[in-house]
Amino acid sequence: MFFENTHCENCGTRLGYVPEINQISAFDETDDGRWRSLHPLAKDALYQPCHNYAIENICNWVVPAPEAGTDPLCRSCQLTSTIPNLAIPENRLYWYRIEAAKRRLLYTFAELGLTVKSRQEDPERGLEFQFLEGDAQGHGVMTGHNDGIITLNIAEADDAHREKTRSSLHEPYRTLLGHFRHESGHYFFDRLIADTARIAPFRTAFGDEQADYGAALDRHYQAGPPAQWEDNFVSAYATMHPWEDWAETWAHYLHIVDTLDTAVSCGLVLVPDSPHEPTLTDQTPVEETTFDNLMKRWFPLTYVLNSLNRSLGMPDGYPFTLPPAVIDKLRFVHRVVAAAAKR
Repeated sequence: MFFENTHCENCGTRLGYVPEINQISAFDETDDGRWRSLHPLAKDALYQPCHNYAIENICNWVVPAPEAGTDPLCRSCQLTSTIPNLAIPENRLYWYRIEAAKRRLLYTFAELGLTVKSRQEDPERGLEFQFLEGDAQGHGVMTGHNDGIITLNIAEADDAHREKTRSSLHEPYRTLLGHFRHESGHYFFDRLIADTARIAPFRTAFGDEQADYGAALDRHYQAGPPAQWEDNFVSAYATMHPWEDWAETWAHYLHIVDTLDTAVSCGLVLVPDSPHEPTLTDQTPVEETTFDNLMKRWFPLTYVLNSLNRSLGMPDGYPFTLPPAVIDKLRFVHRVVAAAAKR
């Protein structure tokens, strides 16, 4: 089963993601239309599909079903306040792709112990998503974050448009999930760093975020990144301003923990014949391990990932290098996440 599946490809059993246990479950349907979980962690609990699962075929999450006949939205879909215009045929596919990426983001938050509330639950600090469209060329909508609202240009769900943009901006990596992870970094900066005791060590690691953002933006797009930026930043965009350095590093940390989590879930180990090839045998769950252990496991995994991609004639799946300065910033993110989870 994949995270996005609604049915088992082998036997056809109905599937759904249960947020309460962070697991995909199989279900039997009851006489009154509710779904009975077959998962050992939610055995015989009753659920019903999210409205966007049952009606729109966009989601695959379920909600507790105290009684049949209601038509609720799941925790993920509740966070979306604006969807694309579905009168345009291709927008339904774009909406599906966007929501699928967003659900992966929320899964990672849950695994890391980062709680997220909607704007309805917490008007001041809640999270909201708006999926907007510009003109025929995708212009007019900026993907970004503002005071808890993450806006995404739905043109980013068009593979051709996104690849053209990636190439024109000389980016090695550009994905829907990457956008969500980056923008969520801005959201969690406001929640976990700004106006807290962490702001001083943040400035030591990333710089003074009080620097003029507009001036930094103009400078970046006029002059580009500084020479030898690779020694201190995970991406060229991270050089623009401390806020963007944080968001890019935060996103990269989520890349690492989610990919390693998937490897553990699949039981992936690397035991090559040659002693000179990197090995990977540690199966410690990501949420239970140390930062140094994460880094130790990350290199073998990305080495094999890139080797497999090259065997398929595809670009590297992980087109990054992590110099010591970037690893120190990632360590800071790890500490912030760990402290937030404990709290």
